[in-house]
Amino acid sequence: MTSRRPWARHTAVSTVTAAALVALAVPAEAATTTASATTTATAAAEDVDYATWQTDCQTVMDQALPYLKTRIAAPGPGEKQAIVLDIDNTTLETDFGFSYPQPANKPVLEVAKYAQQHGVSLFFVTARPGIIAPVTDYNLKHVGYQVGGLYVRSFIDLFKDVGAYKTAQRVDIENKGYTIIANIGNSATDLSGGHAEKTFKLPDYNGQLS
Repeated sequence: MTSRRPWARHTAVSTVTAAALVALAVPAEAATTTASATTTATAAAEDVDYATWQTDCQTVMDQALPYLKTRIAAPGPGEKQAIVLDIDNTTLETDFGFSYPQPANKPVLEVAKYAQQHGVSLFFVTARPGIIAPVTDYNLKHVGYQVGGLYVRSFIDLFKDVGAYKTAQRVDIENKGYTIIANIGNSATDLSGGHAEKTFKLPDYNGQLS
């Protein structure tokens, strides 16, 4: 097994980027969701390795894909469907990616590819600061995601509650005429605040994954 505990093994976009992301980390708040798929860690958080994390992610996506297939096949009149996704340890292997570009989280990429192949727009809402938007956008596209929109935090956003910031971005997506049929993330702040028909929570092992 490959332990996930030695954080020094991360390879972030750059040393500056890694430091910035750590400095900007905000504790997660409790989520209020009307519908969510959750997973239970199969090992104590401190013992979770990459294989365990992938298995747990797959468990959640095995619930998400059947729902999405049904929902995508039954759009409302003139409906523009969208999925909102978090980035770190959701769409990308941030805490297990040893290089840049960081690898895609395979179970999530599989679901995202099905959606984008069926006309669903993918929007990425992240707490990452705007200074690394270009490298983040490149990373997502490089590993196979079609980026319909990338929301990163402006300087002012850095002082806002993360959950409130992410909710506001989903409102903005809705204001552009999209129906958010699913919201996928690994943190309570990714999913709180509504403005998505259904939420799917990936494991964060009590906040030990960013």
